[in-house]
Amino acid sequence: MRLTRSILAIADISGYTGFIKRREIALLHAEEVINELLSAMLDGAEHPLALNKLEGDAALMFVETGTDPGAAARDVLAQISRMFRAFSARIEVLKQARRHCNCNACASIGSLTLKAFLHEGEVVVKRLRQFEELAGEDVILIHRMLKNTVPGSEYVLMSDAFHALLGGALEQCTSHEEHAEGLGSHTVWTLAPNAPALAAPA
Repeated sequence: MRLTRSILAIADISGYTGFIKRREIALLHAEEVINELLSAMLDGAEHPLALNKLEGDAALMFVETGTDPGAAARDVLAQISRMFRAFSARIEVLKQARRHCNCNACASIGSLTLKAFLHEGEVVVKRLRQFEELAGEDVILIHRMLKNTVPGSEYVLMSDAFHALLGGALEQCTSHEEHAEGLGSHTVWTLAPNAPALAAPA
């Protein structure tokens, strides 16, 4: 067990709940589509950003900030950019591949979008058998960030701590206050997926 400063990232597929239907064929196809999209997203991540766990329709990733936290933050943002592009590309492939299936899941692939959440803080890394668990208030906070008042279903939401590591370089960001249950109010920054900061190749 150890305590470390880390960047936490959650990539979350929007529209998942409405995408899952009760009919068996639709449910099976829905899970196949979600698995393909998660796989495409994770293909956009590379060392040292590591997958900690899959949480249904979301992936929790982390990287220790090391001696150059700013560089680590810029690298994570570049990887998030790749994930958005990989997600969009796979959506188009799946729509084409499943165009002959009229089940609710396959007919609704285009309704799925992606959100990403980024935070930096103090994390307890502990190992239980073969599993590596992350714990601490900052792990709770990034999960609280998923419930927010940001309109739309496709964006990057950054905590003030993560945004500060970027040195205020992202002029396309907008800030506002969000309330995290049990953790008080926090300044967060949002960025559209087509913003120049994410559109640039990395």
